[in-house]
Amino acid sequence: MPARIDLEQRRRDVIEAAFRLLVSEGFSGVSLRKVAAESDLNIGSVRHYFDDHRSLLVAAVTEVGDRMGARLTRYPTDALAGLTGEAAVEALQRRLEELLPIDEERRVESIVLTEFIVAARVNPTFRPVTEQMAADMRLVITDALRVLEVGDPAEEAERIIAVLGGLILDSVTPHGSLGVERVRTTLRAHLRSTLRTTPAPIDD
Repeated sequence: MPARIDLEQRRRDVIEAAFRLLVSEGFSGVSLRKVAAESDLNIGSVRHYFDDHRSLLVAAVTEVGDRMGARLTRYPTDALAGLTGEAAVEALQRRLEELLPIDEERRVESIVLTEFIVAARVNPTFRPVTEQMAADMRLVITDALRVLEVGDPAEEAERIIAVLGGLILDSVTPHGSLGVERVRTTLRAHLRSTLRTTPAPIDD
């Protein structure tokens, strides 16, 4: 058992090394040799876990999806039933913020995912992974809106996904360089519109 735990940890270490390189050098800067050096392993050890460059990158983005999914499971969809007004907005916002770069861990995940999505545009071998992640996200958001009794939840989910995509891109690239508070307030404004909720007035 200890040997197995060590092997699992080493595999995670390799993926974390790939994360760091994706953040610092981008998709084109990741190679098995660089990942081996970053994780203090020889390239043969890295090949023990990942046969090639593609399998390593797929594992990295799959890890991102698994982490996001694990966080979302802390928010049962049924818990949204009966919520209205600001309570509904707050509950939905907490769920969706798990997908946004509002802290260092989620910022790294967002960069890895963005790099992979861009690469999938020209490399169709990567598309099944990104398409599955998109489908999973669409399902989670649509189900949440359905429980909140939003009209046409599938269409509203598409709008939210577009907002999330824009916020992520503007947060992790020089295109916008949005700060965390701006990301949160922009998302909240959109969710209030989606749920047709007016913010409570501020007392003088």
